[in-house]
Amino acid sequence: MPLALGLWEAVRAYMEYEVNTREEIQDPHGLHRPGDPPYEGVHTFHNARRRLHRRYREGEIGLFAVTMWYLWHILDLWTIPFHLAEWEINIIQKAGQKTLPASLDEWSQPLPEEQWAKPSEELTRLSKEVKQRHAQQPSRPITAIFAEVYAEETLLSA
Repeated sequence: MPLALGLWEAVRAYMEYEVNTREEIQDPHGLHRPGDPPYEGVHTFHNARRRLHRRYREGEIGLFAVTMWYLWHILDLWTIPFHLAEWEINIIQKAGQKTLPASLDEWSQPLPEEQWAKPSEELTRLSKEVKQRHAQQPSRPITAIFAEVYAEETLLSA
C-alpha cells in the first residue's frame, strides 16, 4: 500500500505541479548525483560524505558536526547498511523480473502520442502564470507558486 501511495503521489505531482524528475520531489538534501541509481545505496553514503566536506569547507557547519557525523556512521557500521540495502534491492529486482506477467508488460507500454490527453485551457493559462512567477523567483519552491496561483484563481472565480 505505501508503494502504491508513493506512485500515486508521483503521478499527482507530475500532473499538478509539472514535477518531471524524481530529484525535484525526493531529493531535498542533494544526495543523488546524475547517473546514480534511484535508490539509496553505497553511492548515497559517498554523496553524503562529499556534501558534509563541502559544507564544512564553506563554513556552513563546524568541526563538531563533522565529528558527530563520523561518530554516528562508525557506530552505524559505516557502509554495511548501505551494502545490505543494495543487496536487498538486487534480490527484489531479480524476483520482480520473474513474476511480471506478459499482460502487465503489454499494458505498461506507453500510449501513442495521438491518444495522449491534452491540457485544458485553464491549466495552460495557470501554468504560463506559474512559469512567469518562477522565472522572477527561481529559488522559491514551484509547489508554493502553484498553490499561490491556484488560490488567486479560486478567489477570482468565486
